[in-house]
Amino acid sequence: MRLHGLPFAARAAVELFMIRPHYMQRGTHRYDAWLGAGFAADETMSGHYGRIAADRVRALLAAADDATYRATVDALSACRTDPHREIVTAYLAPSESGWVAELCAGPETTGKLDSGLLSLIFCTLDAPEQAALYPHTVGFDRSPAVIATAAEGIGTAIVPLLAKELERGHFYADGMKKLAAALVEFPTDDAFAALLAHADDKQVRPALLDAMDRFPARALRLLAADARDRAELPAASASGLLRAHIARHRPLVERLLPTLDDELAAVVDPLLNPAGRLADAPADALPAVLTAPPWTRERTTARPLTVTGLTPDEGKAVLWATGEREEWAATTSWYTRREAVDDWDRTLDSLRYGLDASDLRPAWVYVHGPMERVAPLLASWDPTEVWEAADTLKPVAARFGLGALPLLLRVVPRRPSSLAPLLLPYVDARVARHMADWAVRLKSTAAVARSWFERHGVRAAPLLVPDAVGRAGAARRAAEQALLLIAGLHGDAVVSEAAEGYGGKAAAAVARLLAADPLERALPTTMPELPQWAGPALLPQLAVASGGALPAESVRHLLTMLAVSAPGEPYPGLAEAVRAVDAASAAEFAWALFEQWRAALMPAKENWALHALGLLGDDGTVHRLAPVIRAWPGENAHHRAVEGLDVLAAIGSDAALLQLHTIAQRVRFKALKARATEKIAEVAAGLGLTGEQLSDRLVPDLGLDADGSTVVDYGSRTFTVGFDAQLRPYVRDGDGKLRKDLPKPGVRDDAELAPAERKRFSALKKEVRAIASDQVHRLETAMLTDRSWTAREFTELFVGHPLVGHLARRLVWLSEADGATTAFRVTEGGGFADVADEAFVLSEWATVRLPHPLRLGEAVARWSEVFATYAIVQPFPQLGRPVYALTEAEAAGHRLSRFEGFKVPTGKVLGLERHGWQRGNPEDNGVERWISKRLGDGCHLVIALGGGIAVGAVDIYPEQTLETVWLDVEPDDYWHSRRHDLRFDALDAVTASELLADLTALTEDAAS
Repeated sequence: MRLHGLPFAARAAVELFMIRPHYMQRGTHRYDAWLGAGFAADETMSGHYGRIAADRVRALLAAADDATYRATVDALSACRTDPHREIVTAYLAPSESGWVAELCAGPETTGKLDSGLLSLIFCTLDAPEQAALYPHTVGFDRSPAVIATAAEGIGTAIVPLLAKELERGHFYADGMKKLAAALVEFPTDDAFAALLAHADDKQVRPALLDAMDRFPARALRLLAADARDRAELPAASASGLLRAHIARHRPLVERLLPTLDDELAAVVDPLLNPAGRLADAPADALPAVLTAPPWTRERTTARPLTVTGLTPDEGKAVLWATGEREEWAATTSWYTRREAVDDWDRTLDSLRYGLDASDLRPAWVYVHGPMERVAPLLASWDPTEVWEAADTLKPVAARFGLGALPLLLRVVPRRPSSLAPLLLPYVDARVARHMADWAVRLKSTAAVARSWFERHGVRAAPLLVPDAVGRAGAARRAAEQALLLIAGLHGDAVVSEAAEGYGGKAAAAVARLLAADPLERALPTTMPELPQWAGPALLPQLAVASGGALPAESVRHLLTMLAVSAPGEPYPGLAEAVRAVDAASAAEFAWALFEQWRAALMPAKENWALHALGLLGDDGTVHRLAPVIRAWPGENAHHRAVEGLDVLAAIGSDAALLQLHTIAQRVRFKALKARATEKIAEVAAGLGLTGEQLSDRLVPDLGLDADGSTVVDYGSRTFTVGFDAQLRPYVRDGDGKLRKDLPKPGVRDDAELAPAERKRFSALKKEVRAIASDQVHRLETAMLTDRSWTAREFTELFVGHPLVGHLARRLVWLSEADGATTAFRVTEGGGFADVADEAFVLSEWATVRLPHPLRLGEAVARWSEVFATYAIVQPFPQLGRPVYALTEAEAAGHRLSRFEGFKVPTGKVLGLERHGWQRGNPEDNGVERWISKRLGDGCHLVIALGGGIAVGAVDIYPEQTLETVWLDVEPDDYWHSRRHDLRFDALDAVTASELLADLTALTEDAAS
């Protein structure tokens, strides 16, 4: 083909199709020897670089004059020798409608094509009906340029293709956003419906909201239809947006309501005109913080006084909370595990890495080495790799106290979000500065900083005064906020007294700081903007305690107070505002706000809507929130679940604490269980109780009478419902006749009362089953851990409880008073009897325990006869519990060889988890190579598994070989070369018996 004389655009177009042989390497590596000749005709022009060349030529042709364009088309016509070339030439010259028509008529160009060719074709089509000829569109190019070009030719016919791509949904988030944004541009029901179908996708939701604002009439109609078609709307459902849309476009909705069909109008009208709407309460019935809060007026800006040259006291202290130092000393990590050492002098001289290493590997030396030798070396240890530093450095801090502070001040600032708690026991000017800075600058450390100021605020105030009155800057701002926090926690007098120690000028500067309006000084520098989803029109009315509803503007003020409140640190004016509104209405309002936040896909910066439940919620909130918290970890929202636990703790009612306890006991997500246990311990410590003591007090009585019964009233007849010794329900009619179950309501029964009472009975049975399971587990654990109660706790929390009392009557108890130990049982009448069935008087000074059969000794047989005589069935094995003992050789060693070498089903190994065993950390390929049971601080029984447990696919290895069974300070692989100092003879008889029972049951009937 002769190209001489053609314009540049024409030459470029034709050169794309020149049949030029070129050499291409064939093989998987550059050094593969085979080469073969290829031809440009083999290429489809659908690759990245080919597409760039084609787009450039197409642009040149679009800008060319008519003569050049015609010359180029003539030249290209000669290149249309196969289907691929027909596609590319039609793409280069899309105005050639004849070429486009040929494409649509040829089966080779309308069949299955690769995504690159599809992209070229859709950018070529010029009529909507042509799109239907291409049903195979998987992988269709989603770039905005291609979508816009295709839409210019086929219009809204592209919408089904885009909807299909959106439905596939397996490409990157950016691709989802672009595709959703493209659908917004099409004013069709199909485009809106495609967005609506993915309303819960955080990449699509913003585009849907945009479409609702751009096409409000269409959105009203389709959202209403969606609401009509759903019997129950999930919290974050797309149809949950209907209420918000109506509130946002109220005048339009009022105008369109008469035009909607009857079914849609029936959905919209109650939302537009809700029944029972309250009139606004008068302004004079509301506190000033709800009518004229400080952020609505110009802030007072008194010129700050500056005092320079002050230096804080250099005094340092480490102040441990009760049991804290012991807890830290017992904390372990991979880096604190002791290595075998016969000669510390040689070990310290010949370590293959220095004790000043930049990582955490030397930690075990500082934890276990001779204190006088390693203490001076702390000054040069500066680890920069701080993974696992929180657990690794706790025993170092516990051992060296103030000597570890310089090390911690080097390490903690490198990752304060996770390491800040390491500074909690320390009081020092540098620590105070860090805490002040982190409290205002880092959201992740704000809670830790607040805890530090709660603990050390009185000592910290003098350390921060020099910065708080010094030159303007970040340090002064942080110190000022810290002093205000201390004043809020410990009183203004503490801060004033601290400032007086630095002289009159400093005292005057701090006095000016404290004199500011507390409602104003608690405000952030920049006030938050309320999101659209938190508008008063989108939330239910909030009833005022004195009558009427809170006006919309006051609702905005309340929402602003919630937005500026931090977890555990509510805005100072919020308490007065909450007192002004009805408590039940406030709880409903907060739940609606929370649902709006969930519907907005839970934006992190507005998580104050979640914490608002802790400030305004009640027991009804607790029962609604608890299932959400339990589900969140399975929805990749663990951090939200942890915040939910904080909300339950903030509500603080018995119902809230019970839910915390239930989550700690029964939720299947380990991290959430652990955090719930921590929260229970925190709340218990605030009440002066242990976590176990608090749990004892949280067992609900479900409104039952003292004998564990309740009356079910059907209106025309009543029934007495109770629970037997095994907490199985029973029913007696009005004549005292025992029935199998509560009957269904009849025609003579009250039409509303009877069904409600039957429903209450069903819920009661379910709750009792759950309580029984929890309490049986707790009581068995108490027996194994030798837990004790005072006589008063025992009689009030066990014997006198309408449900737990049933369990207490089926066990043997042990009283210890004045050096005398007596076993007894609780009789049916609530009294006590000894093994001879003689009445027993429990001393008010006695300590009560649940004895393991080993502690009862020979009395087990006599007690077994007593229980058999009265046909008492125990809730768990106590008297009939098998007991085991170690051999002398086993007691002197660290391994239990008699259980090694057995092959047991994997399911049986997993069954150990019911008895307190824990699977190991997933190692290579997600395999858990051991299972272990904690026997005490720094003591675990570990079983090394041959094969291992594959996470998420436990059936891959159906059998496990028990390779090694041994004691270790923490679970890990067994290393023969490592020194093992623990011995079984250090375990008490009950612990040894129970672990032997677990191993005996595991290996029973197993082959070795």
